[in-house]
Amino acid sequence: MNLTKTLVAAGALASAVALLTACSGTVGDSGGGSQAGSKKLALVPGVQAEPFYISLQCGAEAEAKKLGYELTTQAPQKFDAPLQTQLVNALGANPPAALLIAPTDDTAMLGPIQQVKNRGAKIVEVDTALKDTSVAASSISSDNAAGGKLAAQTMAKLAAGKSGSVLVLDTIAGTSTTAARAKGFEDELKSTPNLKSIGVQFTQNEPDQAASKVTAALAANPDLIGVFATNLNTGEGAATGLRNAGKVGAVNLIGFDASPSEVEGLKNGQYQALIAQDPASIGTQGVQQAVAAIEGKPVTRNLTAQLHSITKADMDANSQYFYKQSC
Repeated sequence: MNLTKTLVAAGALASAVALLTACSGTVGDSGGGSQAGSKKLALVPGVQAEPFYISLQCGAEAEAKKLGYELTTQAPQKFDAPLQTQLVNALGANPPAALLIAPTDDTAMLGPIQQVKNRGAKIVEVDTALKDTSVAASSISSDNAAGGKLAAQTMAKLAAGKSGSVLVLDTIAGTSTTAARAKGFEDELKSTPNLKSIGVQFTQNEPDQAASKVTAALAANPDLIGVFATNLNTGEGAATGLRNAGKVGAVNLIGFDASPSEVEGLKNGQYQALIAQDPASIGTQGVQQAVAAIEGKPVTRNLTAQLHSITKADMDANSQYFYKQSC
């Protein structure tokens, strides 16, 4: 027996086994093996410094702490798919056990989110959702179509039988939540014959564009009796447009959400009604579903949070639904 050859062969075999073991471990990690036992959650809201998403974050943080998990939050500076994609892609190297996310585009965000899922993270959608329903383990949001319907019913009450036209301001095409609000409003308004929609216009989620749309609508439609703004920025811009035209109070403005500025606007008469969501509840339920998915417990695929129509007359009784600026 040649001892040298035997030792060389044995060494080669050991090296091969070690290589196979290392490769096997790498494959397992990329498939999510590194998530086992992880207590890390990531939240990527739609945009930073917006009271709705701050309130959502507060609810999520409190629930994560209660359940023994660590939640980190990063939000894009604008409600923008490329900016949000950068934040999601950054999670790829060290993915969390679960990603809670409000997709800023129901199609464009599919690829980045899918990549995080492929790395082993559970996906939970909060507030907005992808068109592809196969990616997320759970989706929690308001019933936005019902919110639009509630806004139309409120607009009809405010009009009190008077006839006129109504403008709907949406944000960015492809935003699932605001699109559902606009459609729900338009569909319900058809049952109020004295009110006629002049259509849905997009503002790119920019208040100055919303103000311009209102100015143009007033010029083209002297009988404009109402404006439905589908989110915070469109509402603030619409209020500015009405104020510049001297039409505050003469045109009924209904906003979606209940941020501090909107609540103040309701108090001083710039808004006639707000459709308030319950973002803290969305954040709480999002963490609950994420933890259930991580721990292999039953998960509910779709959950909805309640909505509330608030006017100046009943705002004090509904103050628990006002959004926060900090946790």
